[in-house]
Amino acid sequence: MTWPFRVGFGEDAHRLEAGRRLVLGGVEIGHAELGAVAHSDGDAVLHVVADALLSGLALGDIGAYFPDTAEQWRGMDSRVIVERALALVQERGWVPVNVAVVVTLDRPKLGPLRAEIARSVAALLSLPEGDVGVSFKTSEGLAPLHVQTRATVLLARVDAAPGVGGE
Repeated sequence: MTWPFRVGFGEDAHRLEAGRRLVLGGVEIGHAELGAVAHSDGDAVLHVVADALLSGLALGDIGAYFPDTAEQWRGMDSRVIVERALALVQERGWVPVNVAVVVTLDRPKLGPLRAEIARSVAALLSLPEGDVGVSFKTSEGLAPLHVQTRATVLLARVDAAPGVGGE
């Protein structure tokens, strides 16, 4: 028996340093003094959303599809990663229902950007903004030079999701 729902989980972390961009959820954090060190654009929010989508269907992780050893992915926009993960999920007859993301970052404070980040992630997943929860935490000074993110996603089979697939 295949249940009509699946839960996926993703986790990511990037070291931060001066002179780099900080992008979270497809939103550039222009006032950040430090940015993510990464092979791609370092968008730790989109990385965990993609990993959560993939893990919900046991499809591996983004490293399997976009290895950091491949020069072709250097500096890539992480929206491409989410679009690919979403396509893999949809090809198998599943859709995301809601997403919860937690960002741990000491500074800058991100509260004023919560709605913009949620809107950006929701648009990528074709979800209402209210179905994307974004929470912010600090490391309480334990890890001021890194950003860490976690996400869960609820997936539903298309034939079980109300209002999806012509229902």
